[in-house]
Amino acid sequence: MHTIRKHRVQFNTPAFLGNAEQNAQWRTPPFKAQLRQWWRVAYAADHKFNVQLADMRREEGLLFGHAWLENDRDEKGNKVAARSSQVRLRLSRWEEGGLKKNQWPRLASVRHPEVPQQVASDLYLGYGPVTLPRGAQQPTLKSNAAIQPGEEAELLLAYPESVIQRLDRALWLMHQYGTAGGRSRNGWGSYELAPVPIVTEQGTKAPLRNWRECLALDWPHAIGQDEQGALIWQTTPHDDWKVLMKTLAIIKIGLRTHFRFATGDGAYQPDARHWLSYPVTRHSVQPWGNNARLPNQLRFKVRRNSDGKLIGVIFHMPHLPPPAFNPDRQAIVAVWTQVHRFLDNPAQQLKRIAE
Repeated sequence: MHTIRKHRVQFNTPAFLGNAEQNAQWRTPPFKAQLRQWWRVAYAADHKFNVQLADMRREEGLLFGHAWLENDRDEKGNKVAARSSQVRLRLSRWEEGGLKKNQWPRLASVRHPEVPQQVASDLYLGYGPVTLPRGAQQPTLKSNAAIQPGEEAELLLAYPESVIQRLDRALWLMHQYGTAGGRSRNGWGSYELAPVPIVTEQGTKAPLRNWRECLALDWPHAIGQDEQGALIWQTTPHDDWKVLMKTLAIIKIGLRTHFRFATGDGAYQPDARHWLSYPVTRHSVQPWGNNARLPNQLRFKVRRNSDGKLIGVIFHMPHLPPPAFNPDRQAIVAVWTQVHRFLDNPAQQLKRIAE
């Protein structure tokens, strides 16, 4: 027997869900990817973060489908090379996004201490999907369309009753922390689900773990916490997503430039700032090369509060960088301790929240 879940998905910020032509379009793959991502976090929490990666990947493959499990066998003991997903998703619409290239609004510029001119907040947070054409006076979309704030669709899900509790919690985590599409870690593609997924009392709590202990694993599996509580901060309420994105850009610029480079391009050893994210323009690290990717562990999400205003949420999902980066645990702890202090500083006008 399968359980059916039906939710309305509504975006609070523009989303860049690229199709084959790289134009934003309502598509199920980004939402299935979100469900898998937050299922892993729910799985880790259910196992009190004592995760055997091979066991988790096997359970994930059996549930969501796979073409890679080596030890999968059917009821008769025959080897199974691939399985289809037991989780089905369907959207009520597949149209291209309603925010067209020629409608992209002008966002306020912000000061960046490392460049001579102010930078547009949308270009800073959305570089890639958002671009500044040669000779243009303001940024615009690289593709022809984005999904605009307020656009919504019905998301229908079906999955086995045996996995209800964990998948329902994954849906709740999506609602609380999920963002989809290009540059989503910077808050683009922030969405909400209605009705809010119903889970047990335990399931409505953020999956928190001492952030230093999170460094035992090299994949995002929990939201960090320290002596003061969850490493989750929120901004003051804003009336408009464009103004809120400016606020988030100011915070991110301040955070990154808080760490000054001691080296230039082709450094033999990473500077503190390299541990935030990599690559960094004109500041490569020789042992890492130019193609290595270290995503930022600090994520932005835009939520709508009970008054209909928008708030920015910043949360830290700590984990150790992959072995290819030869991670220096002591340096990483020092960097993220400074990040937490920066966000706690009253000058940022942020406050800690429980979830």
